Amino acid sequence: MGNGDGGVPEGFGPPAYYGNPFAPPGSRPAAPRPKPAPPTGAPWQAPSPVERELYEAKTRGDWSAYFDVLGRNWLYTAQRRAFLDTHPDEVQFLPQFSPRVGGPCLTVLTEGVLPAPVADPVYASASLSWYAGAWDRTDPPWLAVNPGTPSEAYFLTTPEHRAQWKRHTAAEIRPGLRLRALHVGGALHGTVAHGLACGALLSVNNGELWNALGYHGRGYRRERVRLKEWWDIATPEEWRETLDRLISAEMVSPVWEFALRIRRGLALDFGGTVELDHWRAVAERVVRNNAERAAEPRITEDGVTPGTPADESEVSAQAAGVRRLIGRIARYEARFRADGLLADGQFIRTLEAWDYGRASGMARWGLGARFGTLAETEAAVLRAGGAARANYRSWEEFSAAYILGRCLHFDDEEFGEWYGNALACHRILTTDPASPWLNIPWK
Repeated sequence: MGNGDGGVPEGFGPPAYYGNPFAPPGSRPAAPRPKPAPPTGAPWQAPSPVERELYEAKTRGDWSAYFDVLGRNWLYTAQRRAFLDTHPDEVQFLPQFSPRVGGPCLTVLTEGVLPAPVADPVYASASLSWYAGAWDRTDPPWLAVNPGTPSEAYFLTTPEHRAQWKRHTAAEIRPGLRLRALHVGGALHGTVAHGLACGALLSVNNGELWNALGYHGRGYRRERVRLKEWWDIATPEEWRETLDRLISAEMVSPVWEFALRIRRGLALDFGGTVELDHWRAVAERVVRNNAERAAEPRITEDGVTPGTPADESEVSAQAAGVRRLIGRIARYEARFRADGLLADGQFIRTLEAWDYGRASGMARWGLGARFGTLAETEAAVLRAGGAARANYRSWEEFSAAYILGRCLHFDDEEFGEWYGNALACHRILTTDPASPWLNIPWK
């Protein structure tokens, strides 16, 4: 149920309502008539395609289409942070008085018109169908959608009206693999946009606005759950530590980097393609040489320190593991060339992109969970973008390295969904005319 408290809470004061209110037929009085459309000389720029679709449907008077747009997108409502922290399975319907309807409304916002994240209030998201089912007789008599914007509308909330809402709700709200951008209030050019674009493979995969620095994600509580489930992050300190490790490329596997470093050195020494058998043989020799050096005595400030003799079976296992890893990398790169991720003759030099791309995402995820501030998020995005530029030469090179890291971590040479989705995202970002990778120079 909505769990409304009947009053206007502090920090949730009445907004300035205007626009075209709409109420389906019913026994309650209709809302005031709409104001005239904006002058022709001052066209409205919708923040995202969602608000544009709502505005277009409203302008046509096509309320069925308006509800269809609401039904396939998440709707956000403001919440007291302390309440969500202590009631993890509840959402309050906090009313706001609207002079447009002369009474209390529950305000819901679409993604593009959410305000910049602050410590409190926070936001919860749900489907239109969920709102319809959660309402009870003590909750506000009106639903206000995007009040104060040209896409706004007001709807009565009687059981009959809410039954109509449910008919327009998609079975599953999932944007799919799409390039989505915030056209008003989002970074489109410059260093912040570059840093955000380093996380665009993640954004496209998740159907999120790639350039929304003021990130809310699926809402405060769901972003906290996601960080706990996927990263075991539950505190601001853990978020900052993880973010610093990602920006410093300390989370990418050192074994992966060891194997690639061997090939990179061979390519510099011999100035050409490194044969697979040669790469494997040199990598195994380095593993064994390192083990032998570890067994030798060392001179330190405290005198002579005995070495640690290596167990032959352990060294052999390490060498065999590196040889298998090199084979996996070579097979992935062959597939990458066949699919256009790598050009013929190119190879991946380092997998640090796997950390930099995730750092760009992590910076925003922490903001959505309120583990950090907007200023911290912007600073981290800039650092991630700077580290990526310093270690790669193009978006395509960065992308191939990121995808290889993702595949080595998740795909296990199945070439299944983990690889297929990443490839699809790469193709979107390298072909869509609106892609940041085609509009933001790498350096």
